[in-house]
Amino acid sequence: MLLRQFEYLEALARERHFARAAEACHVSQPALSSGIRRLEADLGVQIVQRGRRFSGFTPEGERVVRWARRMLADQEELRHDLSTLRQGLSGVLRIGAIPTALTASPLLTEPFCVRHPLVRVSLRSLSSREIVHRLAEFQLDIGMTYLDGDPLGAVRTVPLYEERYLLLTSEGGRFAGRESVGWAELADEPLCLLTDEMQNRRIIDGHFAEAGVDVTPTVEADTVSVLYGHVQTRRWSSVIAHAWLMVFGVPRGLQVVPMEPPGRTHHVGLVLADRDPEPMLAQALLKVAAELDLAAALDDLLRATTAAGG
Repeated sequence: MLLRQFEYLEALARERHFARAAEACHVSQPALSSGIRRLEADLGVQIVQRGRRFSGFTPEGERVVRWARRMLADQEELRHDLSTLRQGLSGVLRIGAIPTALTASPLLTEPFCVRHPLVRVSLRSLSSREIVHRLAEFQLDIGMTYLDGDPLGAVRTVPLYEERYLLLTSEGGRFAGRESVGWAELADEPLCLLTDEMQNRRIIDGHFAEAGVDVTPTVEADTVSVLYGHVQTRRWSSVIAHAWLMVFGVPRGLQVVPMEPPGRTHHVGLVLADRDPEPMLAQALLKVAAELDLAAALDDLLRATTAAGG
């Protein structure tokens, strides 16, 4: 059996379509099908469910796909290792980040790219659950997500910062001039929040519940920019994470007021699959993160923003 056959299989698992998988591998469809049949013969198991169209893998095939991804990841890691010996670190660092942490990612990627100019960064916006899944499937090198929320499975974690919450609302509104806002005070406030598929929303709902209120937002969205857009109409307010100030700041006509500290804290950090050896690119990012103080940088930004009147 050849690694090329595992590449065919991984492409089929990714594309879920024979013709697209063949195109991704730059071979004809008959060549891809022949390679997978040869792999089945070598392993002595049926991998692909038979039919006129691709309809999935057999249970044995699903296991072979997982091993194929592991071996291809090891092959890529070997190439990175040898390339580093020749010319320094290179390749593509694949990062998955929850949307609420994406705004803080340049604090990591900028110094990383300065240190490793031959490395390209691929940054994807993903849910916390999808990050865990893709790490296990060798489709990501590292994730940036909550460390104390949804189960993370067998991963190594590196804390980066504690998330803090602010009310983003109209300047001169009923919370103007306040030093803080209680969670229960927002029970009757028209709100726009992230959808409940997002862990940030589930965390915020938990803080409202701890305050004894059940809040139903008027508008839900799956991107931070949409929340900002709605608040700028001055009809709605939103509860935001302080890391969002990195990119969005406080638009004209709006203000931020700190929310009262909730009973539970939530930390954002880096996660990577607990396997040996660790991907070299992920190791390099961890070294950069260890030399930075993201928490202090974001807290400084928060203080400067609130001192300026939001």
